Amino acid sequence: MAQDMTQNDGLMQAGLNLIQQALSIYDHDLKLAVCNSRFREMFSLPDHLTRKGAAFSETIRYLAETGEYGAVDDLEAFVGERVAQARDFVPHYMERRRSNGRMISVEGNPLRQGGWVTVYTDITDIKRQEALLRSRSEHLSDQLLTHSEELARTNRELAATIAALEQAKRDLTDSEALTRTTTEMMPAHIAHLDLDQRYTYSNRKLPSILPDRAVDITGMYAPEALGDEAYAAIRPWLERAYAGEASVFEFNHAGAARRIRTAFTPETGPHGVTGVYVLSMDITEEAQARAALAQSHKRELAAQLTSGLAHDFANLLTIILGLQGRLEKLEALPDQAREMIATTRAAALRGGVLLDRLSNIAGPRRLNPVATDIATLLGDIRALATPSLPEGVALNLSCSGLARPVLTDAGFLQDSLLNLVLNARDAIADSAEAGGVIDIRARNIRDLWLEFTVTDTGPGFTGDALQHALDPFYTTKRNESGSGLGLSMVYDFAQLSGGHLKIANRDCGGASVELRLPVKWGAQSAEPRLVLLVEDDPDIRANIRAMLRDLGHAVIESTNADEAEALADIPGIDMVLSDITLDGSRTGLDLALALAERPSPPRLFMMTSLPPANPLRVRAAASFPLIAKPFSPPELAQILATEHHA
Repeated sequence: MAQDMTQNDGLMQAGLNLIQQALSIYDHDLKLAVCNSRFREMFSLPDHLTRKGAAFSETIRYLAETGEYGAVDDLEAFVGERVAQARDFVPHYMERRRSNGRMISVEGNPLRQGGWVTVYTDITDIKRQEALLRSRSEHLSDQLLTHSEELARTNRELAATIAALEQAKRDLTDSEALTRTTTEMMPAHIAHLDLDQRYTYSNRKLPSILPDRAVDITGMYAPEALGDEAYAAIRPWLERAYAGEASVFEFNHAGAARRIRTAFTPETGPHGVTGVYVLSMDITEEAQARAALAQSHKRELAAQLTSGLAHDFANLLTIILGLQGRLEKLEALPDQAREMIATTRAAALRGGVLLDRLSNIAGPRRLNPVATDIATLLGDIRALATPSLPEGVALNLSCSGLARPVLTDAGFLQDSLLNLVLNARDAIADSAEAGGVIDIRARNIRDLWLEFTVTDTGPGFTGDALQHALDPFYTTKRNESGSGLGLSMVYDFAQLSGGHLKIANRDCGGASVELRLPVKWGAQSAEPRLVLLVEDDPDIRANIRAMLRDLGHAVIESTNADEAEALADIPGIDMVLSDITLDGSRTGLDLALALAERPSPPRLFMMTSLPPANPLRVRAAASFPLIAKPFSPPELAQILATEHHA
């Protein structure tokens, strides 16, 4: 590569040496970049002033000292003045007589990257011909000859000016190409609108903001290019921009399922606004994260359950879930029994969610996302809700685009949807109709949102309810049985998840509640392992052992930390699942910390029924993956599939 560059430089220098005019190029630091042999010969310059990097000031100093500019009174002032003129980098043309009597023209043009190129032409012969013509022509008037000389000079200056303009044109073209390339690489839509709202420029990035819109919109008007929904959202701000007011705003685009931030900057001229510059970005993910971080609702509804009660109740629910799982595996069970088992299991899981919520009343609610099969979750909701629905009220479920498990707080989501179903049931019951329909539709929107839409055929929301339904303790139930926390709880879940909740009335009658959550796909199942299970309660240990075996794992059991630490030496044990509270003086956290110090520690996981505020649980969660009791087999599979090493 270096050899090729050296060869190219040699070829370029050879070509410059063939030019009959002297040429020099100085960079923005006034250092010589290149010159030809004619430049050295014309001014009899020494070698060190014709090498790359020679200072312009030293060349001027040498020429002044050798009499090139005639008598110079103050050498330093003369050099400084010439350097200052050179730094202006402006096109110039002049003719001057050298000390040897020859006439030269000097034509200089600035370069886009700084510096300039200068061409020196010996015009002595041209001047002699002009003088000869003046002295020997008896038929031409003195005025005509003068005009002829001026015209020749003007033509030379005009040629120099044309060359400068051509260079400026090339520089402008290069600059425009660089600007377009830069804007095309930006992850944003950059455009310009004239006073008629017509696009005079667009960087072809509009589809990155609005996927269904055209790529090339130059020449199109804003309503046509953006579509009705987007144009309606930006129109007030655009009108303010044409009035001279810059603005930055955000809006939701339902059709594209995007959150968009747009900046309008007026373009002003001598007579006012002449257009508007536009910058738009897709901030959907940013808005999701911002909503999750901004959520800080705290509600003090009751005193926090004691750690002991919460611990015992969670253990009981774990046993119930385990027994239901074992019952479900019995052969020849009637369908009705299996349905009852599924309903009991769903109720136990909801009990765990309620327990966790009660334990979080005095503090912020935290999500416990697990890989959740949405179709299965909807089936559990049907099993839980159907017994409470009046005769004649149908519950329809649909699920599309959600074949893979989704990472979400399954208990919180199930409780939220169940609240919406029960609210719809009460609304239908309050209407004059004897029956009705409740629809739950789950779908995946562009792999960005998990959307649940719950609709009913009831009377719909009142005007007051549309304004205040999401407020805590607001209720429309006349029998005072409502707490007013149902929709508020669903709203909290949406905000904590980085999503949003929308309520409305349908055109065909009835209410519609739309819950959108960010789509996060669940992890794949863990490979079969040899697991050391550490649990002091025999019933719970038996249930978790069955779950682990159903997941394909082999299990070794222990009841305390000392025994488990000795068993961990058995070759092949690469996963340890331990409860935090164990028999003996050492906790499961003590065991995990001791095993983590080994040269090749196994993968360590903790489980507990302690409330979230318990210091021991907080310490364990900070160091190891933690699963709260009670938990289901899918939840256990999800936590064991997490990539974590001590």
